[in-house]
Amino acid sequence: MTATDASPSFQLPEGLSAGDVVRLRGLRRMRALALSLLILAAVVWVLTRDHGGWVAYVNAGAEAAMVGAIADWFAVTALFRHPLGLPIPHTAIIPNRKESLGESLQEFVTDNFLREDVVRERIQSAGVSRRVGEWLVADGHGERLVAEGSRVLADALQQVKESDVAAVIQEALIPRLKEEELSPVVGQLLEEVLRDDAHRGLVDLAVDELGRWLAHNEGEVAALIENRAPSWTPQWLDKRVAGWVHEQVVDWVEEIGRTPEHNARIALDKWLHELARGLQTDPDTRVRFERLKVRMLSQPRVSVTSVQLWDALRRALIGSLGDETGLLRRRALEEIEYFAQRLLDEPELNHRIDARISDVAAYAVNHYGSEVATIISATVKRWDGKETADRIELHVGRDLQFIRINGTVVGGLAGVAIHAVSTMI
Repeated sequence: MTATDASPSFQLPEGLSAGDVVRLRGLRRMRALALSLLILAAVVWVLTRDHGGWVAYVNAGAEAAMVGAIADWFAVTALFRHPLGLPIPHTAIIPNRKESLGESLQEFVTDNFLREDVVRERIQSAGVSRRVGEWLVADGHGERLVAEGSRVLADALQQVKESDVAAVIQEALIPRLKEEELSPVVGQLLEEVLRDDAHRGLVDLAVDELGRWLAHNEGEVAALIENRAPSWTPQWLDKRVAGWVHEQVVDWVEEIGRTPEHNARIALDKWLHELARGLQTDPDTRVRFERLKVRMLSQPRVSVTSVQLWDALRRALIGSLGDETGLLRRRALEEIEYFAQRLLDEPELNHRIDARISDVAAYAVNHYGSEVATIISATVKRWDGKETADRIELHVGRDLQFIRINGTVVGGLAGVAIHAVSTMI
């Protein structure tokens, strides 16, 4: 309270926000008004003493107004501190019972707000997904979202040091891969790929690229064969043999590409199936695979190459994210705009997304709601009693001053009425 309020001064909590400053000004104004009414009632009471007639009514009203103002000042002050600093029982209620008040507030929030049905109803009625769609298509929000997201992601990638990546690969990833038996996983994955014939496209691509390379590099193939020829054979014969071999290889590769059931394809599929089964069930195959894995991972170039690949990918991403007209940002903006339009045009999509959001929120409330609410009691518990009282008074004190004002006015009216009744009697 202020010095004019005849009680210990109000100590402001540190780090007041702009809203708290406004509340403090309102609290001081209302305190000054309530105190002014008390002083006015006291002055009127002094000036109208020992008078009769209508002045006696004014005196009675002023006397009762003082009583009402002082009583309500005591009641309001007793919530936050000892009136006049006197340790009167059942005063300074909030400082003395702050922990129980914090626990009660925590229980109130948990029982009335952090409930699954309340959260679900609120999310469904709010139409979160549709609001998101409206926000994304309005005023270039999608572009700003892509720009800010790109900036944040690029900054995050910039902060990743090459030494940190190398340490993770060398000290965590590679040792873990060496220790973990991967053959069953690789075998199962290969079996799934073969079952869905997902490898056919890769085989076709490899065969096409091999055939294209052979067709455009006849000289290199011929030179390779000629270099392997015996030294005693004539050069013209080496050229004829090299040309014939190149022609046969090209025809064979083209035949594999044209024939889905070619013997080479069948043999490859059979070998892959046997490999998939062996990686899962054959101990010898699994041991050989694990040895090969360890030998490969033990090569120094594995970690060096992995770091180089990561660094190249990181630099490429940073460059793409920084290019406002680049493919990556344009594609991201197109996807966001498309998704936003779907949110506006497809009520079923809105319903599904809102339902998923409700499920997540309900899960969080059911499993962590009570722990979240403990923030209230834990925060209040960290405050000392006086700080708690000052914070609460800063928020509700202005409205409580109306109790003092009403007490002054109602007390004055009651005094006039009582004096009128006593006079009539």
